[in-house]
Amino acid sequence: MSTTTTAAGLRVPQIRLFQDWLRERRGLQFADYHALWRWSTTELDAFWQCVWDYFELQSPAPHTAVLADNVMPGAVWFPGAQTNYAHQVLRHVQAAHAAGCPAIISDNERGQARELSWPELKRQTAALALHLRAQGVQPGDRVAAYLPNIPETMVAFLAVASIGAVWSVCAPDMGSNAVLDRFRQIEPKVLIACDGVTWAGRDIDRADVVRALRAALPSVAHLIVCRNLDAPTPIAADADFAAITARDDAQTAAFEPLWLPFDHPLWVVYSSGTTGLPKPIVHGHGGMILVMLMLGTLQNDIGCSYAPRTLGERYHWYSSTGWVMWNAQLAGLLGGTTCVIFDGSPGGAKDAPDWSVLWRFAARHRVSFFGAGAAFYANCMKAGVDLAACGDLSRVHALGSTGSPLAPEVQQWGSEQFRRIAKTPEQRDIWWCNISGGTDFCGAFIGGNRELPQRPGVMQCRMLGAAVEAWNEAGDPVVGQVGELVCTQPIPSMPLYLVNDPGGARYRASYFEMYPSGHGRKPGGGDLGAHAGSVWRHGDWLRIGDEQGRGDWCVIYGRSDATINRHGLRMGTSEIYSAVEGLPEVLDSMVVDLEYLGRDSWMPLFVVLRPGVALDDALRRRLADAIRQSLSPRFVPDEVFQVAEIPRTLSGKKQELPIKKLLLGHPIEKVVNREAMANPGSLDWFVEFARQRQAGG
Repeated sequence: MSTTTTAAGLRVPQIRLFQDWLRERRGLQFADYHALWRWSTTELDAFWQCVWDYFELQSPAPHTAVLADNVMPGAVWFPGAQTNYAHQVLRHVQAAHAAGCPAIISDNERGQARELSWPELKRQTAALALHLRAQGVQPGDRVAAYLPNIPETMVAFLAVASIGAVWSVCAPDMGSNAVLDRFRQIEPKVLIACDGVTWAGRDIDRADVVRALRAALPSVAHLIVCRNLDAPTPIAADADFAAITARDDAQTAAFEPLWLPFDHPLWVVYSSGTTGLPKPIVHGHGGMILVMLMLGTLQNDIGCSYAPRTLGERYHWYSSTGWVMWNAQLAGLLGGTTCVIFDGSPGGAKDAPDWSVLWRFAARHRVSFFGAGAAFYANCMKAGVDLAACGDLSRVHALGSTGSPLAPEVQQWGSEQFRRIAKTPEQRDIWWCNISGGTDFCGAFIGGNRELPQRPGVMQCRMLGAAVEAWNEAGDPVVGQVGELVCTQPIPSMPLYLVNDPGGARYRASYFEMYPSGHGRKPGGGDLGAHAGSVWRHGDWLRIGDEQGRGDWCVIYGRSDATINRHGLRMGTSEIYSAVEGLPEVLDSMVVDLEYLGRDSWMPLFVVLRPGVALDDALRRRLADAIRQSLSPRFVPDEVFQVAEIPRTLSGKKQELPIKKLLLGHPIEKVVNREAMANPGSLDWFVEFARQRQAGG
């Protein structure tokens, strides 16, 4: 593990170092990544024990097994072990500080750049933890946060986790009703909230929302306010965040996180909540530590900031606190990595769009791993961003993408940008770490490996430990064909349970209903058997390998419940978007297919066009030709409509299924939660469109 670079001066991938360790310490050697993946998904005890040992995880008591009960749902991992997420983070304090590496670097739209050292992170965490404990917060109590992507949010999380309380956060871009839909379900004892945020060049006072939250949450006995905006209307709070975390005494110096059972609840995250109440999903300390270290280090190749081989690593993945990628950004601290965070709009002000904001931020703070949603990169390409004009990006060695499929032409655009500015061999062939996973298990099923070949628009491999397959309608695994993404073996970060779900009925219905107990086969062959429990069905369309069944690479085709099934031929919406949005006139698009329960297929396409461009017959023909040539005449839409905006969730996902349900006659209030959307005003056009269509028969 001492080798830092190859003879050509290239960075040695973390996954190569792990394989070297397996060979030297365990006598295990694999011919290729596929063989390593297969071992990791068939020998679960051996693989996850190796992950535990490789990262030198600590426990005051030994575990009696690795996977004591191999069943889904309800797998029992590392019984007897004790962990704490905050302990794993704070173990890096001394070494990272001695190397001169900060814990968190933050910036925002107002240009307020800050650094938080590792000792400061520990002291502030201890101060807030002691305050919460003094308010009677006990292990298992819930602490809710209404905070943006600032260092205080990470401090608050670590303080909550350190005393065994359960964390849950909503972003301040969410209105009170959407927040209450989440927090009412978990009955928090403490609320930590900000007074406001700055977004797209505008200060947004959240004092009224915070007051409404407290009034509507009778379980809240204590309110802590973080004065992020210094809003003119102060909130009557029980305590001030800055005053609490200013404490510096013998007790803060002596504070240590509690040791907790491996499966002690860590946080509650929420499904998108497009219909009904969002699912409150609970993950555990131990599972998140293991999976986030494995994902971030081995697959995403994010090094430790103070380790000789990756000295100075600075990790950024743009996210709001309402998206699970905030949890992934936070997880950089588990491995001793400096987290570089931005609070604000990635596209500048509404009246002055600027998609170079994040790139200039990355140059300013010497980011080495740059991640964002796929939609961000598409917007940069369409806006004509020139990275050469954004500052010194020479430290960037990887680009991460998730949230939706990354179009091949967008990846090619980004790669060409880095070829133009390259100062190192790595940058001349910049590595795209395209991943796909979910809030549900707070991890990734499909992702990257720096050692594997790259293909634009394609993800390189299935993640280690993720027994992912594509299944056809009969429940048989298929290769080179599109099928349902399933996971046939448990992963430590799968949910412990859902809140207010006695007996686990909602949990099972959400992920395990399609393929019940004993259905299917293990990776590599062999029936799962009567004891295997159910199979996790994720709700995505997946293809593994090419049409001849060669290769480990994967393509996600969008949600399986929003996929086009046109005259018996299935097609992921992402492929249609790739064809349509490749036209320079088209900024955004959405397609839905109303073939449902015997109805004839009727497939409308909705497009957002560049300012000054009108949808005329000539453009309609060009759209049809683009789809016909890229895909098939089967997928040419029945009609095309110009709209001002495409409805999207707060995390940027197109609201295909809600719009489909709306057009099938469901009332809008039953299919979408406006406050869980990034642009709720966009729905008005679709509501009127649905009304007119239904009135016309």
